[in-house]
Amino acid sequence: MTDDTIPMRPDERFDEARLQAWLKDKLSGADKPMTVRQFTGGVANLTYLLDFGEQQYVLRRPPLGPVAKHAHDMAREYKVLSVLHRAFPKAPRAWLFCQDESIIGGPFIIVERRQGVVVRKAIPPEFAGIPDAPQRMSRALIETLAEFHAVDFAALGLSDLGRPEGFITRQIEGWNKRWHAAKTEDMSVMDEIYAWLKAHQPPSPPPTLVHNDYKLDNVMFAPDDPGRIVAVFDWDMCTLGDPFSDLGALLTYWTEPSDPPYMQAIAQMPVSDKRFWTRAQLVQRYAEISGRDVSDVHFYHALGLFRLTVIAAQIYIRYVRGQTKDERFAGLGALIPLIARAAHDVAMKRP
Repeated sequence: MTDDTIPMRPDERFDEARLQAWLKDKLSGADKPMTVRQFTGGVANLTYLLDFGEQQYVLRRPPLGPVAKHAHDMAREYKVLSVLHRAFPKAPRAWLFCQDESIIGGPFIIVERRQGVVVRKAIPPEFAGIPDAPQRMSRALIETLAEFHAVDFAALGLSDLGRPEGFITRQIEGWNKRWHAAKTEDMSVMDEIYAWLKAHQPPSPPPTLVHNDYKLDNVMFAPDDPGRIVAVFDWDMCTLGDPFSDLGALLTYWTEPSDPPYMQAIAQMPVSDKRFWTRAQLVQRYAEISGRDVSDVHFYHALGLFRLTVIAAQIYIRYVRGQTKDERFAGLGALIPLIARAAHDVAMKRP
């Protein structure tokens, strides 16, 4: 498998000795020498590999600098992952949560390490020789989402994870508020999308667990089988709410070869590959498995793009302010208005 780690970025280092001293009597194998490397994927939370030789763990913490309220919630992620694996084995188990920021400079969780393949902008070498790999990945991705939405959250003790009543209304208002807090310039198109979302909100189905960031590069496939997902990652925004918001998020990061360049630029998957399912195929398969009426799915797609515009703005403002020096974020300033345009096009049914 391709190594997905690098040495820790200079501005994202922490005191390794202090961390190991804290972990030593709390984790199996943590009394052995520890090496730390940083995972390259993701643009928000910071994720590190803790290697103790025979034992490996994953550490997750929020990004550096001030973060939006309720975002990057390690306590929430720990609450979910400490129990979800019982009903949904694709969720890695969380072992520890630390809110003492003196250890590494912020709260963090320790999660089990899963081994496999994460697909990002290109088909990985492990799947390059499998002609139907994109179709198998597409099917596995949407079927796993439907499987997750069928989890009995009450049986896991997660009934207090969120307030499903009014979930979508709070999403619209909350992301609009975050936009005005993070924007570096005014954009009238964002005001137009906000007004459209308020005017076209459909009734929500019965609540389910909602991942809140479900996309291709947040799952891991078995290295020998692109049709089998072995892990789903990034649970810090998991809550109770409208399951279609997850479907809309997936469509937001999806692309088709006929999409305009600005839509392909925001895709979190290989672009221009006709072997992947279309958005319509994903939606149809989700409807078949879940039995839910998907006739309002374009609303949730537009909401997902509106939300993504704000997320990009939140990341970019941290770069502008010097709160992160990660040069991957330098180009977000040009991308933000393009994502907003995509949201507007979907809302007005001009994808």
